[in-house]
Amino acid sequence: MINLFEYKNKVTFPEEHFESLEVFLDDIWNKREKSAYYTEEENREEVQRFVQFFHKTNELKSNKFVGVIHFQEQTINLLPKIFHSNEIATEDDVKVINAHVLWWLSYCRKLKFPNYLSGINSEKADFFEILIYLFSKYTKELLGSSIYQKYVEVENELNFVKGRINFNTYIKENLAKGRNHKVNCIYDSFEMDNEFNQCIKYVAKMLLSASNDYQNKRNLSDILFLLDEVSDVQILSEQCKRIQFNPMFSSFETVRDYCDLFLENSISFNYKSDLKLFAFLLPMEYVFEDFIYGFIDKEIEGINPKGQATGTYLDEAEKFGLKPDLILDLGIKKIIADTKYKLVYSDDSDPKKGISQSDLYQMLAYAVRFGIQEIKLFYPNSVATELQPNVATIEIKDVLSDEKRIKITAHQLPIVDKSITVATLKEHDKLLDCFEGVRKVLKIRFIEIFTL
Repeated sequence: MINLFEYKNKVTFPEEHFESLEVFLDDIWNKREKSAYYTEEENREEVQRFVQFFHKTNELKSNKFVGVIHFQEQTINLLPKIFHSNEIATEDDVKVINAHVLWWLSYCRKLKFPNYLSGINSEKADFFEILIYLFSKYTKELLGSSIYQKYVEVENELNFVKGRINFNTYIKENLAKGRNHKVNCIYDSFEMDNEFNQCIKYVAKMLLSASNDYQNKRNLSDILFLLDEVSDVQILSEQCKRIQFNPMFSSFETVRDYCDLFLENSISFNYKSDLKLFAFLLPMEYVFEDFIYGFIDKEIEGINPKGQATGTYLDEAEKFGLKPDLILDLGIKKIIADTKYKLVYSDDSDPKKGISQSDLYQMLAYAVRFGIQEIKLFYPNSVATELQPNVATIEIKDVLSDEKRIKITAHQLPIVDKSITVATLKEHDKLLDCFEGVRKVLKIRFIEIFTL
């Protein structure tokens, strides 16, 4: 098992597989679905950005993604940089890190977690296997009680008229051939072979080939058995997103969200005809942003967050759009909040405290164009440094607007609980209960920030 922290450590990879891994990751990059996860530059870039390759030394170094890569019976864990320390990460360390990632994902807008998180074995060192467990267990139980069916338009040759007659086909295939007693009809039929079930079957097959966990494989096989009559069709993430349910079938939304998560961030294919490979990768900047949005939305009362507000431009020609991460409506005032997945530090010799000048320029543009004078920058804490709740306060006088003062404050948020160990994970039946302490601390911290 290889552990790579974002932009931090380098690890030697076997020379005989070094170039093959690079080709594999290039294929993943080119086959990925273009999405808002990636910048415009990254969506155009043809060379993969997941891992850096140092050919002279056969070493690997991670970029900004977290997740797992299965290659040549080797597992490569891409881990968040905020967990990096001078000590080599052990298998137990990886389990604790993956538990944190799962906690963050539980607040993300793209993923509705099932109510239960019990039964998750803390020995599952791969958070990807934990996600498969949640998806497969919930989906198997849901399909066991009710398989989703909907009306779909079908075309069949019948002995009687049903729906409407397809006259073009009837004339060509029936009247012209002396088979006028058969009628080609188009009608709505209540079918289980629909796009949603096809999506579940496609994802289940993909995960079955990628999982190494016995219980996960068993759950996925049971799902495929239940959907045996459903067609084998490749479904894209964009198709999955468009699937909608009426309130009677709201429980299926959770399954759809899981399918979308796997489809948008996973690549699985046969490589060199005989080797099955897999990668599940998430951009950590997006995970941090989505976690902060979801936490404020679910845990902090009296605040209405709006994410990635669009429609405001820096210039009159509307060529340069502005999209702050969050606009928070507190009722009496509005605040712009921007998440910065960067390491900040306390150093009296550096008055900037690690805050980049480009970030400051960006925040100033937000304040001027949105007419909001208070801006919050949110940074994560890390295992290597002590928490600094208030990193810096910067005031800017806007001489073009009657000398209004724009106040920018930077805060480090406690999203990592250093006290959690593998023993802690084993003590709790529900994995998320392990994070109850840090959840309360983070909630209090946000309340303090918004009342300043």
